[in-house]
Amino acid sequence: MASNVLDSHAIAGDGCLRINGVVLDADAISAESAHHADAFDPLDAARRALAVRELLRQRAFALGLIDQDEPIDDDALDRLLACELTHVPMPDTDACRHYYERNAARFRRNDIVYASHILFAVTDGVPLSALRRHAEAALAGVLAAPETFEDVARRMSNCPSSGVGGSLGQLMRGDTVPEFESAVFGTREAGLLPRLVNTRFGFHIVRVDRRVEGDTVPFSDVADAIAAFLSKQVRLRATRQYLTVLAGGAQVDGVELGGTDNPLVQ
Repeated sequence: MASNVLDSHAIAGDGCLRINGVVLDADAISAESAHHADAFDPLDAARRALAVRELLRQRAFALGLIDQDEPIDDDALDRLLACELTHVPMPDTDACRHYYERNAARFRRNDIVYASHILFAVTDGVPLSALRRHAEAALAGVLAAPETFEDVARRMSNCPSSGVGGSLGQLMRGDTVPEFESAVFGTREAGLLPRLVNTRFGFHIVRVDRRVEGDTVPFSDVADAIAAFLSKQVRLRATRQYLTVLAGGAQVDGVELGGTDNPLVQ
């Protein structure tokens, strides 16, 4: 990582980060941005990641966990958090059961849905807004005349299922993308869904043809997994609060650390 003690004559706005007098230069930011190519703003994500890492590195050095010029690796980060996060509450059985009861749909098994759809696929050169309007017009027509669903699917759907009137046959949880699964398993009723379902493939007119109810996984079978999940969430929140405290007590220039979402703490 390119860093050095801040020159008192350094000019603000030069594209560098300054964390308590340590400079992280534009080359370091550019190199880090390659690891955040999927972010909305890769350079901003890189600045945030570097700033957080430098804050943690400085704190680890202050506690004698690493040498002054040593980078902070995963082992040092784990030791730092073990030293600093000493009062993180762990979920008890009541908390786990409360989560289980509040999220009952997540703990079902063997639910089966028979569904059909009409896909208006995302296509290069077709504006998304125009595609949505086209799909909404088709949905309005099918809602007004449900008996036309199969015919519309054969004529308009961009899915191979168009050849069988849009039928997808039997579906279980995990068979489709999450947005589609949420739509077809998120209602207890059968019939045509009143709104388009938006997935990475495009816009779908969806009809639930039949449901076969499964059962609920017993709490005892998932209690350990729930405890692990809740423990991770509690620790993540505590780490974000810890980073907020570190940032609040530091001189940080070149990036806004108002939020603490960062790959280093996930």
